[in-house]
Amino acid sequence: MSAYVVRVADVDLPVMPPVRPMLAKSVKGVPDPAKHGGLSFEPKWDGFRCLLFKDGDEVELTSRNTKPLTRYFPELVEAAREQLPERCVLDGEVFVALPRESGGRELEFEVLQERIHPAASRVTMLSETTPAEYVAFDLLALDGESLVDRPFAERRAALEHAWEQVPPGRCHLTRTTTDPVEAERWFEQFEGAGLDGVIAKPLGAAYEQNARTMLKIKHERTADVVLAGYREHKTSTPERPLLGSMLLGLYSGGTLQHVGVSASFTEARRAELWSELQELVCPIEEHPWGAWAGEAGWAIANPDRVPGTQSRWSAGKDLSFTPLRPERVLEVKYDNMEGRRFRHTAHFKRWRPDRDPTSCGYEQLDEVARYDLADILTDG
Repeated sequence: MSAYVVRVADVDLPVMPPVRPMLAKSVKGVPDPAKHGGLSFEPKWDGFRCLLFKDGDEVELTSRNTKPLTRYFPELVEAAREQLPERCVLDGEVFVALPRESGGRELEFEVLQERIHPAASRVTMLSETTPAEYVAFDLLALDGESLVDRPFAERRAALEHAWEQVPPGRCHLTRTTTDPVEAERWFEQFEGAGLDGVIAKPLGAAYEQNARTMLKIKHERTADVVLAGYREHKTSTPERPLLGSMLLGLYSGGTLQHVGVSASFTEARRAELWSELQELVCPIEEHPWGAWAGEAGWAIANPDRVPGTQSRWSAGKDLSFTPLRPERVLEVKYDNMEGRRFRHTAHFKRWRPDRDPTSCGYEQLDEVARYDLADILTDG
């Protein structure tokens, strides 16, 4: 049965859940607005995509795949009640931003992931210690009128007009520009606050559910990293073992640090890689990460977030892995960093037999200039 049955009975809006949000396709470089009939550019947020439905005091938050998010973010429900128009449907993003020692704030995606927790007491505590915020970037309905068939230029104008009555708080309005030169500047600068890139929306486009109508320009970089282990795929069997993900490392001060994973392979390639890597399998006691092994296996807490450490996001998952002698180097494509780890899954490009594993350190990575999130929000 739908998770919305109980809530929808109390809501009467011109656009009702479930709604699948409009999507974007990747392009290289900021596109020419003239070739698309005019474009509106905005920052690409790195959080949870979220549709917000409000009818009086009734507020419902739903994810990109229409699952309910409401129970995980009680502070946003209260913020929506206090700030937003009485009856509206918004498309936007939930994010968590934390202060930096050097000043300002930046997005923290891993902290946001920890907000998805089954225990109500934990949800309440996190809503107070790491409160989330909501940034709106589209308006699907206002009062008793649906706007989904109107062009984006009209929806944005209506959103800006409605936002004139919205007081400051946890709900924000994203900024936009129609100037591609300004969008280029945003692409370079806003990454320093933890943002993902830039989104371009055709000014004349209606809101099409689950359609890749928008364009996204993301940061793309490469790095040479050390292969330190692998996890088997969830469909792996003794008869047909399959590699699921590669565990990646970079050296810092002579110590191999866990930096992320690479996981996108075809089934045939997963089988090939599993066989190819067996010659590198080693006992955990001989592995650089063996110092963190304990009686409980790898599901232990430690400050370095080595493989197997349980987070709130991964609780209950089998995070055991097969250690490999750190003798192989591969080149991966990644978008950006969060602390000392890749923010998202890295993509395998090629093996680098010409590289010495111990030469693969953090110094090869781009250093992004810091930027304050407050300078990105229109109400910042």
